[in-house]
Amino acid sequence: MPDAPHHTNINLQGVTTTNDAARHIVAGFADAMPALADTWRFLLDALNDVPLLVAEVSRLSTELYTTRLDQANLHAAARATLAAHHDGEADPLLYLRDEVHAQASLPPDSARRA
Repeated sequence: MPDAPHHTNINLQGVTTTNDAARHIVAGFADAMPALADTWRFLLDALNDVPLLVAEVSRLSTELYTTRLDQANLHAAARATLAAHHDGEADPLLYLRDEVHAQASLPPDSARRA
């Protein structure tokens, strides 16, 4: 499992390792005590959900990181636009248009409006 972005407080590799160990333990108990087969199957089913949850946490963490980066870049572009307007630049909206275009929020032909 690849490492999650740094802002995640969950040790996904540790969760995966613990889950693998628990699955091996349950499998051992299932072999030693087949009379409790329904219980072991229930526990294994619950443990089988963990990899899916780890993958979803990883995906959402990456999505959150990307969203935060996009928001920070838009904020920086807005500040640059205001500073350019204050300095009397000919096209102060250039910074904002470029960032919006970079984030693919505008159709390609509308990136450079005069």
